[in-house]
Amino acid sequence: MAKKKEFTYLDAMTEIISAMEIHESASEYQNIKAAVTHFLQTPDEIPQGIPETGRKIIEEYRPKVTFDFFRKIPFPPPIEYDFKFIDLFAGIGGFRLAFQANGGKCVFSSEWNEFAQKTYEANYGEIPYGDIHLIDKNAIPFFDVLCAGFPCQPFSLAGVSKKNSMGRAHGFADQAQGTLFFEIAELLKIKRPAAFMLENVKNLESHDKGKTFEVIRNTLEDELGYIVNWKIVDGSKWVPQHRERIFLVGYNPDLIDITKEEIIIPLEPEPGYVRKELRDIIRNDVTDCTLGPGTWATLKRHKKHHEEAGHGFGYGLHTLPIKEGEITRTISARYSKDGAEILIEQPGNRPRHLAVDEAMQLQGYDPSQFVFPVSNCQAFRQIGNSVVWPAIRSCAAQMAIILRDRRK
Repeated sequence: MAKKKEFTYLDAMTEIISAMEIHESASEYQNIKAAVTHFLQTPDEIPQGIPETGRKIIEEYRPKVTFDFFRKIPFPPPIEYDFKFIDLFAGIGGFRLAFQANGGKCVFSSEWNEFAQKTYEANYGEIPYGDIHLIDKNAIPFFDVLCAGFPCQPFSLAGVSKKNSMGRAHGFADQAQGTLFFEIAELLKIKRPAAFMLENVKNLESHDKGKTFEVIRNTLEDELGYIVNWKIVDGSKWVPQHRERIFLVGYNPDLIDITKEEIIIPLEPEPGYVRKELRDIIRNDVTDCTLGPGTWATLKRHKKHHEEAGHGFGYGLHTLPIKEGEITRTISARYSKDGAEILIEQPGNRPRHLAVDEAMQLQGYDPSQFVFPVSNCQAFRQIGNSVVWPAIRSCAAQMAIILRDRRK
């Protein structure tokens, strides 16, 4: 007797989508698929993006939805959870891993890059919605925590005095146009969640002589009324990579009893955390990552030019054997171009760049669990754009305590 075929998440999504007989544009079709995957994760709600023709199908399908669908997904949605969160500018889900590991359930995700969407789906069984500008924020389901590693677009307080004198809007009312940070601010204003955690580059605090950060601080604290704290966190305490980022954590004082001084943003891991050594990550059997002669010649020429000019710029080369405690430079989204920031010595040969499994461990991802269903070029880009997720997890652990113990 033939074994009965296991009915999985992918089967369920395919069946629902097929039943809808969708005839939409490519972008609309992608958001409908995102909506279906969100429904499968949280079947007690009908998410935004489901066309009227599909609502009846969703209702009929609801009794069939079980968490067994996600058995083949590396990081399935939790059956039990303590709070809900949303994942904006989600990338490959570093925030999702961190908050899910601390008792949270993701009820909404958004990421515009189609290749990052594929990686996200492969690991969490959910396709993020696309462009945040096009999302009906009122339709996003209830959540306790907003998470976002938002892109930083330049903006400042310049011109505010002039606009005041002319009676024109400024601050939140004016600068929300076209800036991704203010997509977050608008959502906080509409939904008023209990908390948020934001992550960005270290230089955000000093950009434009501090004016950029003042706009952000003013919006979060003065205009939206959140209690906010922030710190520069170096990921090298969790992984062997120098990566300084600013973490901003805020709480809604109407829901959480807390002062700024009581907001804990860990600068190092919790007791018992085991940090991997770089020498344990770097493999000695990598044979397909050697730099081409032209690339290596260009990098040497570039480094020599800057050395002669008195600059410290140029490639970063790790010689063998790698020493205990050694850390790499910050891996960036451009890493696939030439691997310049992190090269590994190959005696008797040109240096090599990292393999994907080595690079992902510099951000804390486990190659035995996390999968990349995309090209190496896209994988490197996604890794460079991601976060040191164990550092986010340490902060999420503190936030979970506050959400549990400090609710009014």
